[in-house]
Amino acid sequence: MPYQVKIDAFEGPLDLLLHLINRLEIDIYDIPVAEITEQYLLYIQTMNELQLDVASEFLVMAATLLAIKSKMLLPKHEEILDENDPEIAYEDDPRDELVERLIEYRKYKEAAHDLKNLEEERGLMFTKPPSDLSDFTKEQNSEQSELNVSLYDMLAAFQKLLRRKKLQRPMATKITRQEISIEKRMTEIMDDLTLMVGKRNFNDLFPYPAKDHIVVTFLAILELIKRQAIDVEQKENFGDIFVEALKEGAN
Repeated sequence: MPYQVKIDAFEGPLDLLLHLINRLEIDIYDIPVAEITEQYLLYIQTMNELQLDVASEFLVMAATLLAIKSKMLLPKHEEILDENDPEIAYEDDPRDELVERLIEYRKYKEAAHDLKNLEEERGLMFTKPPSDLSDFTKEQNSEQSELNVSLYDMLAAFQKLLRRKKLQRPMATKITRQEISIEKRMTEIMDDLTLMVGKRNFNDLFPYPAKDHIVVTFLAILELIKRQAIDVEQKENFGDIFVEALKEGAN
């Protein structure tokens, strides 16, 4: 039975497009459709490689990007409005509607982020007489800090791993298939991280070149993140990702 993982970080195709625009440092008002379409389809392909359910809205956006790309390749026509009027009207840019949707989505996304910050600030306010909060302070300090690595960063790392191991091209060698469960791989990863003092490089968790083993390992890492059993960090954009076992991981 295929193992399926539901990732809450997917907020829709517009969220993925905004991530790609920010990651590639693209001007949202002048989107290079060919490049952004290629990157978008690569993420969809990666999700399929991991046997993750791709929502229909992601596929609809992929079709929209391909349609816009096709329109951009067509020759542009100019049309004179009136014989006595030298003003020339140009065809509408096929990207305009998508840009408007992205700008509107970004506006609401930023507003939601601001409201969340206000909620967190308000949560730090107490309308009660002063009391001993030393226990509360210790509890807050012991809680796990928020991950600075998003799902998109994890997918990008997985893409680089696939390219390096050349798993996207068919392998001519025949090997004996050995089934491995997600739970078993999670246990192996936790044992490995527990024995290792400090952080491990994300790539070091994939010792075997077999495609099935790499996919299962990646899904096991996602599940461990979901259970807050490991901490994942990336010190700089496009940099290596490091993994560390938490002292009190969830079982």
